[in-house]
Amino acid sequence: MPRTGFTAEHDMFRDTVRRFMETEVAPHAEEWAEAGQVSREVWLKAGATGLLCMAVPEEHGGAGVADFRYNAIVNAEQVRVGASGPGFSVHTDINLPYLMAYGSDAQKAAYLPKMVTGECITAIAMSEPGTGSDLSNIQTKAVRDGDDYVVNGSKIFISNGQMADLVIAVVRTSEDPHKGLSLLLVDADTPGFQRGRNLDKMGMKAQDTSELFFDDCRVPAANLLGQEGMGFLYLVGNLPQERLSIATNAVAAAEAAFEMTHDYITSRTAFGRPIGSFQNSRFVMAELRTEIELARTFIDRCLDLHASGELSVEHAAMAKWWTTEMQLKVIDRCLQLHGGYGFMNEYPIAKAFVDSRAQTIYGGTTEIMKEIVGRSMGL
Repeated sequence: MPRTGFTAEHDMFRDTVRRFMETEVAPHAEEWAEAGQVSREVWLKAGATGLLCMAVPEEHGGAGVADFRYNAIVNAEQVRVGASGPGFSVHTDINLPYLMAYGSDAQKAAYLPKMVTGECITAIAMSEPGTGSDLSNIQTKAVRDGDDYVVNGSKIFISNGQMADLVIAVVRTSEDPHKGLSLLLVDADTPGFQRGRNLDKMGMKAQDTSELFFDDCRVPAANLLGQEGMGFLYLVGNLPQERLSIATNAVAAAEAAFEMTHDYITSRTAFGRPIGSFQNSRFVMAELRTEIELARTFIDRCLDLHASGELSVEHAAMAKWWTTEMQLKVIDRCLQLHGGYGFMNEYPIAKAFVDSRAQTIYGGTTEIMKEIVGRSMGL
C-alpha cells in the first residue's frame, strides 16, 4: 500500500541511510555482538553522514529538520539490516528532545553540536532495580548543597550506558511522588559517577545496556535540565515520541522478517516443491502481510499526527503495544516456517526472534500501554 507523508526528499535520505547501514553497520554486527557494544567510530561516521539529531538547529551544527519521518527512516533502515547495536534512536528520538525543549542556552551550546557529530553519546537513566514503569517510585536522590546537587542511587537497564558521555539522570529532589522528580545532566567523568556491568541480555547483544551508580556524585546545579520538580511532566511529555519510535522499529522489524521468510520459503523445498507453495505457507504469509500492512497504515497516520503536534498519549500507547505484539507474532510465525534452520543462530530470523523480545517491555510494557488506553476511556 502506498505510504503517506513521505516525499522525494525522504526517499533520497532513505537511500543514503540504506547505503550507510549496509556498508558501515551490517558488516560489523557479529564483531559488535561479541564485544557487547559498537565502536565509537560508527557514531562518528553516522554524525558525519547526517544521521544523528537532525532536528538540532543549524546554529548548533544540525540540519534544523524537525520532521520525525527522517528519524523513522533511520530506525527502519537500521532494523532492516538486522542491526540491534548502535543506539541511535535512543540518542536522537528519546534523549535529544529533552535538551531541545528544556536546555539552557549554555547547555545547548555545550552538548548539541557534539551530539550531532556523534562525539557526545547520550543515555537517559530512568529505570532502577526496584522501579520499572512506575516513575513515581524513583529513589535516586539529589540533595542541593551550595552550587551542586549531591546524587546517590543506582540505575539499571540503561541503553548506551557503557558508551555514554552524557547521562540524563532522573533524580528525586523532594518526596512528592510526581513534583519531586528532576532531570540532571551528568557528564561521564563526574567524580562519584560509575558504570556497572554491561548487562548480559538474551538479545540485542551489540547494544550496551548497563547498570549505573551515583555515590556522592556532585553535579553542578547549572546542569539542572529545566526546572526543579518538573521532571515527571517532562518525561510524560516526551513519551509519545519515544513510543512512536519503538513502534516504527517494530513494523520495520516485522517487514524485514517477512521479506527474509518469503525468500526462504520460495527457495527451500520439501517433498519436491517449494515450501511456499503449500497452502499453509500461503495462508500464514497472507495473514502476516495483512497485519503488517494494517500496522504500517496506522503508524503512517501516527507520523502524520506527530508532525502536526496532534499525536495523543493514548494513540501512541496503542501504536506501541499493538505493533510490538504484532512484531513478536510475525517473527515467531516466520521462524516456524524456517523449520529447524530457524533455531540456528546463523540464520537472521533466529537473531530477529531474540532481539524482538524486549520490544513489549521497554518504553512501557504492553500491560501499562493497555492501562493508559483504558484510562483514556474513563474506565
